[in-house]
Amino acid sequence: MSLVTLRTLENAPAEALPWLQKAQEQSGYLPNLLKVLANAPVALETYLTVSAINARASLSLAEREVIQLTAATTHGCSFCVAGHTAIAKNKAKLSEEVIEALRARGELPDTRYEALAAFTREVIANRGAVSEDSLNSFLEAGFDQQQALEVILGVSLATLCNFANSFARTPLNPELAAYRWGGGNDQ
Repeated sequence: MSLVTLRTLENAPAEALPWLQKAQEQSGYLPNLLKVLANAPVALETYLTVSAINARASLSLAEREVIQLTAATTHGCSFCVAGHTAIAKNKAKLSEEVIEALRARGELPDTRYEALAAFTREVIANRGAVSEDSLNSFLEAGFDQQQALEVILGVSLATLCNFANSFARTPLNPELAAYRWGGGNDQ
C-alpha cells in the first residue's frame, strides 16, 4: 500500500493535470509513479521534463535503459525495474540475456553495455567522483566525455523516480505485472 495518495485525473492538483493528461494520452494509462509525483506538481513536471531532455541524449535508447535498469537495481526500486524492463524489452529491443543480467546485477554479455553499467554503478557509488581508471575504461569502450555526463543525467533522473517510489512504496500497475522484480526494497 502506498504511503501517499495515488492521484488521478479526478483528484490531482490543478497544476498536475496537464502533465497527467499528456502522460495518459502517450501511454494509454497512468503509471503509479506519476500518480505519486502528482502530489507535488513540480516533482511531476521535473520528472517528465528531465525524461524528455534525457531522451535527446546522444546515448541510444538501449544505452539509456542500461543506465536506468542499473540505477533501479542499485537503488532497489522494484517499480522502476519493472517499468524499465518493459521499455528495454519492447522499445529498446535489448536481448533477454542483457535484460536478465541487468535485473540480476550480473555481468552483461555485451562488453559495451557492461562498460556502461560499470560506469553507472561507479557514478552512483561514488556520487560522481569516478576514478580515472573507471573513466578510461568507459572511454575505451567507445563512449566519450559528453556521454559520461549523460550517464550522470540518467542517474539523476533515476534517482528522482527510484527514491520517490521507495519513499511512497508505489504499487506496481497491472500493465507492468509481467515485469515484476523481487530484488528491491519497495513494493
